[in-house]
Amino acid sequence: MKSTTPQINSQHSASILVVDDTAANLQVLAGMLKERKYKVRPVPSGKLALLAARRDPPDLILLDINMPEMNGYEVCEELKADEILKGIPIIFISALTEPLDKVKAFAIGGVDYITKPFHMEELHARVEAHLKIRRLQIELEKLNAQLEQANTRMSFDLQAAAKIQKTFLPGVTANIPGLAFAWGYRPCDELGGDGLNIVPLGDGKVGLYILDVCGHGVSAALLSVSISRLLSSPSEPSSILRRNRNPADPTVITPPAEVASRLNELFPFGTATLQYATLVYGILDVKSGDFVYVSAAHPGPLYVPARGAAKFVVSPGFPIGLAEEAYRQEHIHLSPGDRLYLYSDGLTDAMSAERMPFGNDLLLSNLERERTKPLELGVAALLNEIAKWHGSERSQDDMSILAIEIAAASDRCGV
Repeated sequence: MKSTTPQINSQHSASILVVDDTAANLQVLAGMLKERKYKVRPVPSGKLALLAARRDPPDLILLDINMPEMNGYEVCEELKADEILKGIPIIFISALTEPLDKVKAFAIGGVDYITKPFHMEELHARVEAHLKIRRLQIELEKLNAQLEQANTRMSFDLQAAAKIQKTFLPGVTANIPGLAFAWGYRPCDELGGDGLNIVPLGDGKVGLYILDVCGHGVSAALLSVSISRLLSSPSEPSSILRRNRNPADPTVITPPAEVASRLNELFPFGTATLQYATLVYGILDVKSGDFVYVSAAHPGPLYVPARGAAKFVVSPGFPIGLAEEAYRQEHIHLSPGDRLYLYSDGLTDAMSAERMPFGNDLLLSNLERERTKPLELGVAALLNEIAKWHGSERSQDDMSILAIEIAAASDRCGV
């Protein structure tokens, strides 16, 4: 089946439809254009011009104005109303010399206007110019169509990748006796460089982590997912959170410092990618409330006791991929009702319209204010407050937060 889109391989193979009700004019125009090696189709009326154009769209149309039954203006309007033919350039050739005639010709879609009698060299120059423009227009439309297809494929791939990334976030139905937790994850792009999860390790212990890969987009997300796979449930073959697969032996749980060292070995900083990650990973004993963790240049944690003032816990350490010495473990004891927040710097670095960061003070005061609310509502309120601060649901950086609370004694059945 013949394509309805005009194809202009070169100026001299272009197809030109010439429309004039005067036979002598048709003969002269057709003869001159054929001498220039154009493919010329002469037609003596507007109605025949429409039929010819619809049957085989030309690359350019030379159109007379004063014709019986259907004048050139009407022909042009019909062509421009046709989705397939509207892009064909139309040059009016007419004995009408009034400015209003020319204005009307351009207003309804003509690209040029030549008055009779015309000079062949002038006509040829204008025909060549508009054919070149049309050829470039067709090439641009093809490129745009290819770009749209590529964007559609990329969007589909990004959506699929985002779904995979979400599988490494805490499950919505996860239930850990003696522990309440809530989390928020708002990437600034389709894919984020942040990651977080809460992983049951057995014997009343859970692993908690939050990580932040420098940069954004696909490369950051790939590294984030790669690290998250290693920090997944010990039942997964790729997990490094246990030294073996025996869940009944608590001694085989990999200490946090060893986990960080292992990640540092597996993902060294390279000049090709220029990527590294910050991390907080710890093991919480839900029964005792002891949280032993390691920090790899990551902010926090933020400790909010049931009674007393909230405070940031300073935790030194080198980023994953850049450490040259052993990681050091830290310890926090959580009593019933105490809360602990692990978060990425996207929260504190969120900028207002006045280029002021949200900062540690506002983070602390917001979480203290939300202390009486359920954990999940407090996290949601904080993220909404930060969104108001920078004036958009789309943040400038990935924002992640993982919050835990040790349950009161009356709520600790099954621990």
